[in-house]
Amino acid sequence: MRRPRAPRPAGRAAPKHGRRPRPGRRATAPRAARVSKEFEINKQISTAQTSTDAPRPAGKVAFVGAGPGNPDLLTVRAREILANTAIAVVDGDVLDSVTEIIASAVPVPEEKLEAARRDYERLVEEAKASGARRKPPRPPAPTAAEITAADAAEPPEERAARLIETARAGETVVRLVSGNPLTREAILAEINAVAASGVDFQVVPGMSLPSTVPSYAGIALGPTYTETDVSTEKVDWARLVSAPQPLVLQAFKEDLATIAGELVSHGMPEETPASVTTHGTTRLQRTFDVTLGTLAQLDAELAGKLVVTIGSAVDSRSKYSWWENRPLYGWRVLVPRAKSQAGPMSARLAAHGAIPQEVPTISLEPPRTPAQMERSVKGIVEGRYRWIVFTSVNGVHAVRDKLAEFGLDARAFAGVNIAAVGQKTADEVRSLGLSPELTPPSDKQNLRGLLEVFPTFVEDIDAVGRVLLPRADIGSDALVAGLKELGWEVDDIVAYRTVRAAPPSADIRSMIKTGGFDAVAFTSPSTVKNLVGIAGKPHQRTIIAAIGPSTEQAARDLGLRVDVVPQVADMPSLVDALAAHVAALRAAGQLPPPKKKRRARKKAETAAPAAGTKTPQPSGGKPAAGA
Repeated sequence: MRRPRAPRPAGRAAPKHGRRPRPGRRATAPRAARVSKEFEINKQISTAQTSTDAPRPAGKVAFVGAGPGNPDLLTVRAREILANTAIAVVDGDVLDSVTEIIASAVPVPEEKLEAARRDYERLVEEAKASGARRKPPRPPAPTAAEITAADAAEPPEERAARLIETARAGETVVRLVSGNPLTREAILAEINAVAASGVDFQVVPGMSLPSTVPSYAGIALGPTYTETDVSTEKVDWARLVSAPQPLVLQAFKEDLATIAGELVSHGMPEETPASVTTHGTTRLQRTFDVTLGTLAQLDAELAGKLVVTIGSAVDSRSKYSWWENRPLYGWRVLVPRAKSQAGPMSARLAAHGAIPQEVPTISLEPPRTPAQMERSVKGIVEGRYRWIVFTSVNGVHAVRDKLAEFGLDARAFAGVNIAAVGQKTADEVRSLGLSPELTPPSDKQNLRGLLEVFPTFVEDIDAVGRVLLPRADIGSDALVAGLKELGWEVDDIVAYRTVRAAPPSADIRSMIKTGGFDAVAFTSPSTVKNLVGIAGKPHQRTIIAAIGPSTEQAARDLGLRVDVVPQVADMPSLVDALAAHVAALRAAGQLPPPKKKRRARKKAETAAPAAGTKTPQPSGGKPAAGA
């Protein structure tokens, strides 16, 4: 039996045609308007909630110890805080190599980048107006760092007040000091003021000069020693004489006479061994061996805070000196490479003790016309090549980038054999997920080595007889000729251009011509030609190292004497060969003489030692930087 329909509530209109709206049908105009109105109300409520003045998160102050100077001795925590913080108040004796880490992981604000772009465009326009043929060198890229130099004459409480103000504004601020924050009286006063204000703070310790510099000087302190800062503390000299030795004293040059006079007058023998270290733990470190009796007469270039070590432990330097005994220690080595590629070489030179100076001689530019590269990419895809020969990392990058422009990747190399010259080039090919089928022997990583192992074209075996050679616009003809002799057709294309860089500063040019650099390491023929073109020939006393035969020949063609050519033509072998060459010269007493100007000045400055006294010797008699 059919159930009777319930009566319709009063006031509700019957649906049209007696049907209810099906699910999914568009809402009627009145309902759509109501939903839209509700959405607008919710949006207004949400906007009102987000615009409410919520309190900003509280900032903090981080007191970070920079250690003795060498950035490699920063703690992991210190490096992390510096890299991720933009605002810093820095003591004047903190080295640039440490402050460069500040905000290195913080994105640069767009307004800073835009300002830098505008400034460079203005420089370019000014250069054009003055008739310059090249663009001026780009200034250093902007960073997010906002660094303020701490005023040493300012009361600690006033410095702390600004730190507190910055933290209360919601910012994190680094107070970067040399050594260890908790061992310096003025910094302790700042920490006390910040702690009393209720602002959140933390202290990141740093290694102190007394605990690290003697180790870098090769002095075995042993389990017990006495340290004090005679430049800032009131010293009880009688007690210091009877304290456990060795004595490790922080001082300035003007304090040396006081140290010697007071210790001798309180009973310490004049013949007590002593050493004075300046620029401790850095590449400029110099240690001078004296006695307590000759300490006051030390006539040397001593800058900044010194570490004076006194006692029989100083005699251990002859056995344990390691930092200043590295083969290239203190040598200024010119690195004429593109800025983007100089880093690994500079790091390896620094590991041998050198002070690298990067001078870009080339910049890499795309080909003047893309037609050649586009045809080559098409040829790779269509299987027109049997081999692709990469002679440099830059060639790999150029082909990779051109493939990417067409939406292609390493799969485009299917069916093509790859040859790579040099370990770095082979590694770059592997980074694409490919393995080169052919590389020269490990002891002959150059073009000649490749030709010795490259297969001869055999028509019955090789269906395709063409080789693609993507390289720089100034590549050697020897490789093309050698491949043709083996029966191959060669497409020698310009994958990138090497453009001569802008000349370096006048000071750098002067150092190159007058022997201010102890060595120069050339990594390609173009770096030789371009360096001579923009800065002139290196001085005769400068040792010249060339990475391989072609680079050596380019140097000789320009009248340069080549002293070092490694057996393997790669960057690590070049640096290691230079270090071994210098070590051999030093052992034979055949190092190049120092610059005449420096030798004359030293002769005038150094008085003849009195009879029976110990002559001050830096680093066991090793030459000074630049010698």
